Amino acid sequence: MPFVTNCSIKIHYQVSGNPAGPPLLLHHGFTQNLYSWHMRGYVKALGSRFRLILLDARGHGQSDKPHDAEAYGMGNRVNDILAILDDLKIEQTHFFGYSMGGRVGFALAQQAPERLQKLVIGGAHPGNKDLFAFQGVDGTDATAFITAFEAIIGEALSPLAQEFIKANDLVALAASAQSRPSVALDLSQLDLPMLLFAGEGDRRLAKIQACAQQLPKAQFELLEGVNHVEAIAKSSAIIPLLQVFLA
Repeated sequence: MPFVTNCSIKIHYQVSGNPAGPPLLLHHGFTQNLYSWHMRGYVKALGSRFRLILLDARGHGQSDKPHDAEAYGMGNRVNDILAILDDLKIEQTHFFGYSMGGRVGFALAQQAPERLQKLVIGGAHPGNKDLFAFQGVDGTDATAFITAFEAIIGEALSPLAQEFIKANDLVALAASAQSRPSVALDLSQLDLPMLLFAGEGDRRLAKIQACAQQLPKAQFELLEGVNHVEAIAKSSAIIPLLQVFLA
């Protein structure tokens, strides 16, 4: 059960799949953890071809969960990934991030593009994402946390999804959900091959499509009949797109 330490914060990660395959780092979204990739079939489907690196983002899973909002700055999140890659002696990797993980992918492309080969980003764009609904929400009231989260994504969560979220350290997640600036990225200068996708019911859809149009080496794929929360669970549609793109 490997961990790396970045500025005193321990980050849990897992390596699976084909040890001789090209590396592919998977970064989950807010309130999720690395086992989400297992549950949705990504690890089984991709493991025969790729060396998969899965992490628990700080505040999630088995990684440390600081209650200080400053600990969740984007620079720290990027350095968590670089620490894992350095620990594994991986110079370059493919990257697949969804929602929060997608924003981390954009930041990684800004701060360390030399460590990336191709980017797959779902349900995210690098623009401003101030989480105003979480202002005054400190995580001590689970109902208030769920209400704020639903306001951010513009979707109602199922009772099962709510119970999954409530199992987290909500104080840590509330700290990580405070106001965040845009990723200061000149899209026209991002020379990495990129695949962007989003559900047709995702409230971020128009901004994600506009982002894809500005990227010189990007393609966009629309997932029909799903919203933001549902899209990443549609692995049967996403995995073939990913496999072709990373070929």
